[in-house]
Amino acid sequence: MIAHLHGELARIGSDSIVIDVRGVGYKVFLPVAVLSQLPEIGQEIEILTHTVVREDSITLYGFVDEPQQSMFELLTTVSGVGPKVALGILGALEVDTIINAISSESFLELNSAPGVGTKIAQRIVLELREKITTLVWAQAARKTTPDQSLLADAIEGLVALGYNRNDARSAAESALKSVKDKQDTGAVVTLALKTLGK
Repeated sequence: MIAHLHGELARIGSDSIVIDVRGVGYKVFLPVAVLSQLPEIGQEIEILTHTVVREDSITLYGFVDEPQQSMFELLTTVSGVGPKVALGILGALEVDTIINAISSESFLELNSAPGVGTKIAQRIVLELREKITTLVWAQAARKTTPDQSLLADAIEGLVALGYNRNDARSAAESALKSVKDKQDTGAVVTLALKTLGK
């Protein structure tokens, strides 16, 4: 599998580019939004890729970053969503917008992407809402500050005690502001419990 390409931008088409890597031209299909961000022809370019191998073809799909690539790979796990439809969604909507639409079950937003009818949009929400939560937590973990990590632990502790997640978050955020030791999860949970008990 080809994971990424680094070479010279040789050609730009309506939905794809050709990257010259040491004399070999690789055709890569891109989301429409990415096509407008490309450097000039002849400039150096690096693109993350996903390779789709079929009986009669090998096709490369390109992305500017890992979240975009991960979302493409996630979308193509949905029945009825092929690479072209997934690329169309990424061309019309930002990754964060797609995540929010799926997690809030707003299929109408997905419906606005080309090639996505109501049934496919509903299927995307249905099949990906749990996977999206995992993806969001994984992305958050990579960007987490110590305070955010403590807050997440405190919220999970409160949820485990039977509190609603939204109430737990609100109480934990309030408690975190008052706690002096920003590494003491127990202190945050204890203070949050007092707030929740009022």
